[in-house]
Amino acid sequence: MKLESHGDTLRITDLAELGAANSNQVRDEARAALGSEHKNIEVDLSATSFLDSCGLGALIALHKTACDRSGMVRLLRPQPSVERILELTRLHRVFQIVKS
Repeated sequence: MKLESHGDTLRITDLAELGAANSNQVRDEARAALGSEHKNIEVDLSATSFLDSCGLGALIALHKTACDRSGMVRLLRPQPSVERILELTRLHRVFQIVKS
């Protein structure tokens, strides 16, 4: 996992999976990396082939953190299997999903 700062946005990249094994680590490291200038969080899911309920919980926790800063979470280029999970759980209505 990589964390990069882009203005008011913290971008998370290189996530092979987001599940029970690493969801707490992803959430905690992202929160620790948030500076006072950050209000938005982008999670690049183009390399993420696995997402479970724990991973969804981490995304929701980051969403709450961003909302507390008057920001938002954007999910970038989710793979079809991940996008399907977001749609089944109706979380595609909570997060902004950027497909390209």
